Amino acid sequence: MKALIIEDELPSARRLERFLIDFDIEVMDTLKSIKSTITWFQKNNQPNLIFLDIQLSDGLCFEIFNQIRITSKIIFTTAFSHYSIKAFDYNSISYLLKPIDKVKLAEAIKKAKKTHQKDTDLEQFKKLINNYKIENHKESFTVKVGNKIKIIETKDINCFYSFENATYVQTNSSSYILNYSLTSLESDLNPEQFFRVNRTFIVNLNAIKDIVSYTNSRLKLVLNSYTDSEIIVSRERVKEFKEFIQ
Repeated sequence: MKALIIEDELPSARRLERFLIDFDIEVMDTLKSIKSTITWFQKNNQPNLIFLDIQLSDGLCFEIFNQIRITSKIIFTTAFSHYSIKAFDYNSISYLLKPIDKVKLAEAIKKAKKTHQKDTDLEQFKKLINNYKIENHKESFTVKVGNKIKIIETKDINCFYSFENATYVQTNSSSYILNYSLTSLESDLNPEQFFRVNRTFIVNLNAIKDIVSYTNSRLKLVLNSYTDSEIIVSRERVKEFKEFIQ
């Protein structure tokens, strides 16, 4: 059996590929975007299975269906857990919540082999996701630590910050490099939990230990674990930040 992985988070893609190899499934390629996927299908035969991340770097995956007639069995994947309850209403849709569990992966593959995915169910599933698009908030991130993959839940994150052209996530115990920009993170995070205080930092409201008055009508934030540098709410954002914490 041959499979194609369409996933814009490299650690997640590598984790899935390792699992598939254990199941003796050949991974033909790993793609990251709608654009690269459409180009790939125009040049290659379709695989038996497609593992398709719902939210790709350049939009929702359903745009692919508008340009390519997919005949492969599809297993959708996503980090947005609020989709999972609704998705199983569609018996022909195979679905996995990231981080992918190996046992559930085996079950999804078995289901995809046995069921016939109806175009009508795929269309209903697309409408469902579009209806919830405004609530697309990531609940976990995967980072690479040596030769291992670590899963970080957003509730355990103190802040995200940029330093020397790289983006980092800070937890209570350590910091890790992320393959995201702060700007892209803003659209993925829950705006009721995370706030971008300046060009360098996005902070978790629940991680703020103290708020101190600072020069030029600004505010200084003290977080639970981050101490490498001062976190200052810029003047332009002070008013909005005060409304955010009330």
